Amino acid sequence: MTPRFDAISMVVADMAASLAFYRRLGLDIPAEADTQPHAEATLPGGTRLLWDTVETVRSFDPDWTAPSGSGRSSLAFLCDSPAEVDTVYAELVRSGVPGHKEPWDAFWGQRYAVVLDPDGNGVDLFAPLPG
Repeated sequence: MTPRFDAISMVVADMAASLAFYRRLGLDIPAEADTQPHAEATLPGGTRLLWDTVETVRSFDPDWTAPSGSGRSSLAFLCDSPAEVDTVYAELVRSGVPGHKEPWDAFWGQRYAVVLDPDGNGVDLFAPLPG
């Protein structure tokens, strides 16, 4: 057997807040997941995004602590256009989501912006710049 990449797992302090955030980015997550200790969403292509509460993780790893420092990973969401990057960023920030980097034209040819999810994880918004 050869292992294959299947899922990305996140530990969250507030399941409902985290799932509400990711629903705003278009993920299909059932409402009943808000009160569960574990939730999953299957992404296009079959990869899964998993959420577990801190309590759930500590039930099998009592010494678990949240990572610290600048080495955290981020999730990136492709937008349909550079204008959509600006619109989604503005809507999220207006609703109280912390903005980390306002939209800019990156030297690698993409419109890019970064917001923070309820647990402080970076969430990138990007779209290719016109040719």
